[in-house]
Amino acid sequence: MNHATSQAGSSAGAFTQLLSSTRRGARLARLLAVTELRSRGVSQDLTERAELVVAELASNAVLHGRVPGRCFRLTLALDPAGGRLRVEVSDARGGLRPLLRPTDAAPDPLSTTGRGLALVTALADHWDCVPYPPSGKTVRAVLIAPAVGA
Repeated sequence: MNHATSQAGSSAGAFTQLLSSTRRGARLARLLAVTELRSRGVSQDLTERAELVVAELASNAVLHGRVPGRCFRLTLALDPAGGRLRVEVSDARGGLRPLLRPTDAAPDPLSTTGRGLALVTALADHWDCVPYPPSGKTVRAVLIAPAVGA
């Protein structure tokens, strides 16, 4: 599948999209997230943080959660009153769960991988991983907008 298929969200504040498990699909997830958040008038700070989190989680879904012939799902659930955004990326490979490298184990400085979940940890207020039946997983990240005037 080389194109996105829109799925109905579960509430008025939700956006869900199936995307191909390719590098192009991961890039499209990032672009769609930014477009959706801007269209809803989300603050620039929250949109920029979400852009990086979506990029990392979608990239991980493509690199580590890919099952041939299966898509990954991007969901954005926005609570404008609470200033909360939940980003969810679901893939078809549940056996390989993301792990954050211990903080005392520095990645190889020449490596081009291994820093993504540290970035998600720094940008999100909370993240976790839950099963996505029947055999996948969903990585969820919650981002909270800073209080106005803070």
